Amino acid sequence: MVLKFSVINRNLESLSTYSVLPLKGFRAFARGIRFFYAFVSVTLEILQLFMWLKGDLYVEKLISDIKENAIRFNGDEDLQHIVDAVGNKQYVLLGEASHGTSEFYTIRAQLSKMLIEQKGFKVIAVEGDWPSCFQVNSYIKGYHQDSSSEQVLLNGFNRWPTWMWANEEITQLVNWLKEYNEKRDSKVGFYGIDVYSLWESMEEIVTYLEQTNSPDVEVAKKAFSCFEPFNRREENYGVSASFLSQDCIDEVINLLTTVRRNKHQYSSEEEADLSLDINSLVTANAERYYRAMVQDDTESWNVRDYHMSDVIEKLVEYHGRDTKVIVWEHNTHIGDARYTDMKGEGLTNVGQIVRERYGEENVYAVGFGTHHGSVIAARRWGDEPQVMNVPNGERNSWEDLLHRAGAFDKILLFQEDNKELFSSTLGHRAIGVVYNPEYEHLGNYVPSIVSSRYDAFIFVNRSHALVPLKIQMLV
Repeated sequence: MVLKFSVINRNLESLSTYSVLPLKGFRAFARGIRFFYAFVSVTLEILQLFMWLKGDLYVEKLISDIKENAIRFNGDEDLQHIVDAVGNKQYVLLGEASHGTSEFYTIRAQLSKMLIEQKGFKVIAVEGDWPSCFQVNSYIKGYHQDSSSEQVLLNGFNRWPTWMWANEEITQLVNWLKEYNEKRDSKVGFYGIDVYSLWESMEEIVTYLEQTNSPDVEVAKKAFSCFEPFNRREENYGVSASFLSQDCIDEVINLLTTVRRNKHQYSSEEEADLSLDINSLVTANAERYYRAMVQDDTESWNVRDYHMSDVIEKLVEYHGRDTKVIVWEHNTHIGDARYTDMKGEGLTNVGQIVRERYGEENVYAVGFGTHHGSVIAARRWGDEPQVMNVPNGERNSWEDLLHRAGAFDKILLFQEDNKELFSSTLGHRAIGVVYNPEYEHLGNYVPSIVSSRYDAFIFVNRSHALVPLKIQMLV
């Protein structure tokens, strides 16, 4: 008996045969096919098991390496390890994994105090607006007298998200800085290096030039009037500049050029000349930022981080080339972008730029993270802030491994003898001012090589929301 033709359905013995095969031979052939598929299936399962075991073993090795290299963080005295590791570096970058975690602020404040007292740091540059932060700078240096630190913070930081700087934790630091400066001729400054304050910076420029009867005030007023039709709505300007060719590029460039050309005419009393220069730079770069924002997220991000890096450079130029600077920004800004997925997207950041400009040997970056706790953030941009739960770190994320290495706070110093141990790419949590914890697994983890992204890392196992000055009742 022969099988002339068969198209048998989707079992393993299904075959389409267009030749004449003896039935006995066909069955043997089908058994061979079944055996082959069974062999492949078992092999794949073994490989999957092997890969799983290998991955699990690798994770366990990482946890073991963390245990061997971590320093238990029990109190402020343990921060001395980081201060010592800073050595003679000129730039210390202090990160945060959120803009609303109390411990990230208090630890950075303590580190800053130690760096000021032990290493002679003179500038704190933060991810805040120049006009608002300059009010704090003026207060701690005694340029003007406010009733209290709380009052200067509430007056200065009245634009969303206010809680980033108008909070109890910063109040305590401002009190310390004011007291520290009162006893010394060489005072510590507090400056904002962000790019957002377009209208506020222009107002500061016009006000100063009017008060000093400078002829440059007409150039400033012309730039200001160019933006007036947009009613202080950045997105309106961005759309108009990008799609309707109605921009203010010439006006802001002319303003910046004029201020810098005539800088010798402006008084250095109470750092007025510095403030005028930086406000002019903010105006020019804010125009670029808002114009790029509606078209290209990559370009707008880079404009912002180059601006922040340029302000840091300006501060050093103004105070002296040996001036030591402490930078407070989110991990996404101070952790070198080259060691994250940001690099593949064409993004840079302050951490990368500062290392490239001044050399890695002159920069010390400290990352921060937490496993779980609470945080102040908003559900949407502009919404009221609220206290939110921070869920446990995602399985096998950097935060999860740090927790599994011991459910306590710890410090890791990345040095030549241990950097390679932590050179794998791991998810590393980043929480912004807008946060939805139930969806964080979809976009709040930045693939990172942490030992190259940072020089040290501070882990807070359980963290707590900071205390905004206006909404203490939420906490």
